[in-house]
Amino acid sequence: MTSPDYPRFDLDGMTALVTGASRGIGHDLALALADAGAATLAGVRPGGEPPAGMDAVELDVRDVDRVRAGVDAAVERLGRLDVLVNNAGVGTNHDALDATEAEWDEVLAVNLKGLFFCCQAAGRHMVERGYGRIVNMSSQAGSVGILRHAAYCASKGGVEQLTRVLALEWGPRGVTVNAVAPTFIRTPGTAERLDRPEFLADVLSRIPVGRVGGPMDVAGAVVFLASPAAALVNGAVLAVDGGWTAQ
Repeated sequence: MTSPDYPRFDLDGMTALVTGASRGIGHDLALALADAGAATLAGVRPGGEPPAGMDAVELDVRDVDRVRAGVDAAVERLGRLDVLVNNAGVGTNHDALDATEAEWDEVLAVNLKGLFFCCQAAGRHMVERGYGRIVNMSSQAGSVGILRHAAYCASKGGVEQLTRVLALEWGPRGVTVNAVAPTFIRTPGTAERLDRPEFLADVLSRIPVGRVGGPMDVAGAVVFLASPAAALVNGAVLAVDGGWTAQ
């Protein structure tokens, strides 16, 4: 009797690029992919610092030409690109009546337009090879409304729809496209709000498991979607929200 082909969750022998990897969740995602076995490059804005000991490529998602150049540079340095994690993003935190055109344009330019052109640039290489894993960072804000986050919610809803379309187009050509949708994750960027007792209490009241997330909660989902074990997962949005959006 032959042994079954058990799922593999490691990334041994694979290559990966993570955008927005100089800080926050992206920094830890890059480290987690490397720990899982992938040769990983950190995509950073000009002047950004990659995780310690990790090589970087300059990749500013606000500039389509730089996106294409950064992805091409990653392919040249790695030899190929198996995994792209689109993590770079920005947010807002005020009432919709106070939103400005400049702020709206900034959020959509980074979170949606920049993400799409990263997908496109990597997708060209992956489709040509007939293999690839793209993981887009969405948010619970892509599924439910979050007060004072109009532009952010709009951008993440767009990310999820874009993920589905690319999954349909590229899945038959060997490239899966999925998204991860976290709840509030404690990082230096969210600490100011999460350290306010009244804000934290409101957040925890909406999360059935009773805690906010950490970067490695997100990393577990990203590594899974990048791994051979997720070969049949395509066009999915994996919530890492403790049950917030199940209500």
